[in-house]
Amino acid sequence: MSEFSFSPIGFIRSPWQEKFAIPRQPGLVEDGTGELHFVAPYNHADCVRGLEQFSHVWIIFVFHEIPADSWRPLVRPPRLGGNAKLGVFATRSTYRPNPVGMSLVRLNEIRYEGETAYLSLGSLDLLNGTPVLDIKPYLPYAESVPDAQAGFAQEEPAADMPVIFSSAAQHFMTAQSARYPDLARFITQVLAQDPRPAYKKQQTDDKIYAVHLLDFDVRWQIRNGVTEVISLENR
Repeated sequence: MSEFSFSPIGFIRSPWQEKFAIPRQPGLVEDGTGELHFVAPYNHADCVRGLEQFSHVWIIFVFHEIPADSWRPLVRPPRLGGNAKLGVFATRSTYRPNPVGMSLVRLNEIRYEGETAYLSLGSLDLLNGTPVLDIKPYLPYAESVPDAQAGFAQEEPAADMPVIFSSAAQHFMTAQSARYPDLARFITQVLAQDPRPAYKKQQTDDKIYAVHLLDFDVRWQIRNGVTEVISLENR
């Protein structure tokens, strides 16, 4: 059997500093944007000549923090409550025989610094530091299928968990407003997705959760069906 070896063309810069709380698909957290930083020799402006004609690009990447050989034939999709099992190839599970993923994202801008190009991207579902293997322009005429069937994932997941902030959290965000004016909105978008494990959503849960977003540790707790952000701290 043939084997193949690939080198990254660049790396993602995003607000997602750990796997927990990353949205399950691009486009779900509007403010969760990022950039693609190319590495030599793929960082030359010639490599992206003409790409400005396209509004969206496919990002082909590696799930680089998934342990090797950790895939299984059956997985538990969160959309099914974490109970039902489906074949790995019937899901978007990150635990795959080859840890390769693809995301369709908006291309906001191609930025140049001298002869080096950077891609400014819209809403991402990629961990900061994700290695990128390739990018391809999105072609609506060939790749948009309005009547496609998507089984258990036909509809966009709800993002309706109410989110409130403690007085301490509000005070902290006010102090950060010069650098992060939309911090509260970003955190609200993230936590409205209810990133807890699926099985936790079916039971009483008084655990205090924490996640590293941007430059901060964010802690929250579910109380009576409402997410309360308890505190934020600098990393």
